[in-house]
Order: sequence, then structure tokens, then C-alpha cells
Amino acid sequence: GAVLGTGVISLPALAAAEAGPASLVAWAVMLVISVPLAATFAALGARHPDGGGVSTYVRLAFGDRASTMLGWAFYLTIPVGAPVASGFAGAYVADAVGGGHGTALATTAGLVVVVVAMNWMGIHVSARVQLGIAGVIAVLLLLAIVVSLPHASLDRLTPFAPFGWGAVGSAAAMLVWAFAGWEVISSLSGEYRDPVRDIARATVITLAVVAVLYLGIAFVTVAALGPAAGPAPLSDLLVLGFGQGARPVMTVVAVLLTVGTMNAYFAGTARLGAALARDGSLPAWLAHGTVAGQTPRRSLLLTGVLALTTVAALAATGRPTDTTLLLTTGTFTLVYLLGTAAAVRLLTGAGRACAVVSLAASGALVLLTGLPVLLPLALAAAGLVWSLTRPRADAPAPAVPVGSTR
Repeated sequence: GAVLGTGVISLPALAAAEAGPASLVAWAVMLVISVPLAATFAALGARHPDGGGVSTYVRLAFGDRASTMLGWAFYLTIPVGAPVASGFAGAYVADAVGGGHGTALATTAGLVVVVVAMNWMGIHVSARVQLGIAGVIAVLLLLAIVVSLPHASLDRLTPFAPFGWGAVGSAAAMLVWAFAGWEVISSLSGEYRDPVRDIARATVITLAVVAVLYLGIAFVTVAALGPAAGPAPLSDLLVLGFGQGARPVMTVVAVLLTVGTMNAYFAGTARLGAALARDGSLPAWLAHGTVAGQTPRRSLLLTGVLALTTVAALAATGRPTDTTLLLTTGTFTLVYLLGTAAAVRLLTGAGRACAVVSLAASGALVLLTGLPVLLPLALAAAGLVWSLTRPRADAPAPAVPVGSTR
């Protein structure tokens, strides 16, 4: 649910607008990068199951200050990125009902409230909803691919790189959004009954499903819609096969995709904030709910309030909801960079080999992202100030690897 998310709603059209048919190369490259990246985070989650996720791995590898810096950047960026995710669905709703920017913003805010309410009821309730949503989404996306394939034409793939090959790198930086998710699920690793077995299974299933659906949707968007792809390309694809009556159906799919992704991110982010507070990287009052099975409602509520504040700021300035997309992907790339660097120190064997490859790929993605990385760096600097000025306390016990006798 976290990886098969809102990226597939609008990013195929946005990437095509950035790089033309060559955007398919960017999709393929990002999928290849995802394999060692997913394996790295699966190995970390299985060995160190903890609500702190990536911040815990960085703490074990590089110490408290590095963990606090990364934790601040990650935790505080998710509410900034939440309106991007819910805004993708908002564009579909506005397209279906004929509404404008106001309809999209209202949908954006409404989805934030819905996801907070789902997680407020606990991980077992939200996980069951997540499983149902993922199944429906996979079937409908596959249907969109099948019905639009007869309308695909290879003629729409020429010229293949109308904006030059450099645009493929820009498209790849944008597509980080579509392939993100491994980093936040690591914060849910402590909730698995058997992390070693279950995380590996979930990772393999996700990679297989994402490979088929992402590449399929990306191809038919370019080959069937071409440069005419609008802000709701999935709806346009279903319309090719079933007519205008299919547009409301894909709007429902877009909303379900968004709820599924945001549900996973809010669940992981809430646990990340509580774990950071437990470890002294955030105010102690946020630490409630760090035990597996508990719901970190204080951290969850803060995440929701910050997300709604971002929506209000976008409404006040008249900016579109995807304004903060690259700022958010900049944080994801930085999280991947530090998370894989920690993995190089913490893992051995095949896990460490995957981490080395992922570290190199993450470094390249950071360079491609460019200036938007400044936002997480600024938040990391604020975390450093916090770690330098807060009163010293007894250090918390670090997460113990699975199988340890300690």
C-alpha cells in the first residue's frame, strides 16, 4: 500500500510531459534501483524491528545526533508531502464533478482527516482496510492496462527523447515519489508477528506487483494517450475502453489509492515520531504509544494537524497541491542515502552488497534532485540544534537485533 500508491495516479503523465516517451526509461531505471533498495530495507527491518525505522538504523550506525537530524527531516516532511498525495486524488474528484481548485483542496483536506481517523482506531483496523484497498486497486489498474492496450500505437513513441536525454534524469527525480515507501514501512517492522519471514514476503510481493502495474500504466499512458494525457490519465485510459461512464470509477480508484498510501505513511510516521521522542530526539510528550500494538495518537494527531496546516497555506497562496512534490522527494532521497549508508555498516553478506549498490544509487538521486534537498537539510539542521541544546539524559537502550541474546 505504501509503494503502490499515488504516484501511479498522475506521475505517468507528469513524467511524460518532462521527458516525452523517454520517461519510460526513467520508470525502468527506478524499478531496477528499487530491487536492491527494497532488499536493503527488508534486511534492516527484519534485523532491527523498531518503530524508529530508518532513524533507529542511523542511530545504531552513526549515533544519536545523526539519528535526530534524519528523524527531524523525515518526520516533519511527511505532513508537507501529504497534500501532494491527497491532492492527486483531489484532481480526479475535481475532474469527475467539474470542480476546480477549491474542490481539489477540499478533497485534499478531507482525505487527511479520514486517514487520521483510520489510524486512530489502531493498526489492526487500518491494516485490514489497507489489504482490501490494495486488492481492489491492483485489479482495476490491471483492467486499465488491458482495455487501453488496443489503443496503443508505437508511432506515439517517436520522437523518443524530444527534450533530450538529460530530461530522463529530471523525470527519474520526480518518480522517486512513485517508488518511495520502503523507508516508512521500516517504522512498522515492529508490528509484524515474524519480521524475518513476513517482511521478506511482503517485499517480494510488492516488487512483483509494482513492476507489472507501474510499467504497464506508464507504457499505455505514453502509447495510448500521448501528449494529450491530462491531469487524470487513469480516467482517460478507462474511457478509451468503456466510454465516459468509466470516469467516476477511476475517480474512486484514485481516492482508494490515496487513502491506502496515506494510511501506510501516517501509520509509519506516527510510530517514527513516538520512537524519536522515546529516544530523546523529540519532546517526551510525543513518546506515548511506542510499544508494539499500541497507537501513538499524540504523534498521529500532530502529523494530521501539520498536514492540514500545509493545505491551509496552499489554499491561502493559491498554489497547486503538487507544489511540494520535489521538496518531499528530496527528503526521500536523503533518507535513502543515510539509511543505506547505515545498512553498509550494520549488515553483512548479500544484505551489505545490496546496501552498497543502493547507497550509490541514492547518492545519484540526491544529485538529480538538486535544490529541493535544501528543505530536509534545513530540518536536519534544526534537529542538530535540538540535540546540542536539549538537557542531557540517560541514553535509551538501542534496538536489539532479532536473534540477539542481549
